[in-house]
Amino acid sequence: MRNHLLLPLLIVISQSINGCAITGKTVNERRHGNAVLTDKRIESDASRKLKADDEIENDCHVNVAAYNGIALVTGEAPTPRLRNKIISIVRTISDIKQVHNALLIAEPSAEESRANDALITDSLKTELAGINTIPGFNGTEIKVITENGVVYLMGLVHKNEGAAAIEAARRTAGVRKIVTKYEYLD
Repeated sequence: MRNHLLLPLLIVISQSINGCAITGKTVNERRHGNAVLTDKRIESDASRKLKADDEIENDCHVNVAAYNGIALVTGEAPTPRLRNKIISIVRTISDIKQVHNALLIAEPSAEESRANDALITDSLKTELAGINTIPGFNGTEIKVITENGVVYLMGLVHKNEGAAAIEAARRTAGVRKIVTKYEYLD
């Protein structure tokens, strides 16, 4: 019985590791090692601080993604006051260079919508990992966040890489809109 559970468990673990894909390539991380750790700390601190506020925890759906010190805040808050409160809390986190506020004034999204967003993200990550026409490009260098069918793309990219990722997102089923938050290298 244990052997039957091991493979699904390994699949779940591998899917939960952000930015990993089976591509046969070495993962090329363009951010300095300290930047990667700082981004993870920003995300962790944001989650902890937002969950510590009962009103936000109970009435909102919020995600904070960080890439190279740039924070993207997505989700839903039912009132402008709560949206502003969330952004104010995120702005208190050290080492954030810039905050992109993509919070909608709306009731929290349904679990079905969030599951669909996860499917879109996974599909696009797979598509990005398959891009092999750009020398030196690795699709895992682009961070993909999906909220209500809107795909946000973040990363340190060359213009042709960013364009290829946008084209891949256009081909991905369920994508309603694409928003780029790239830092261009050229």
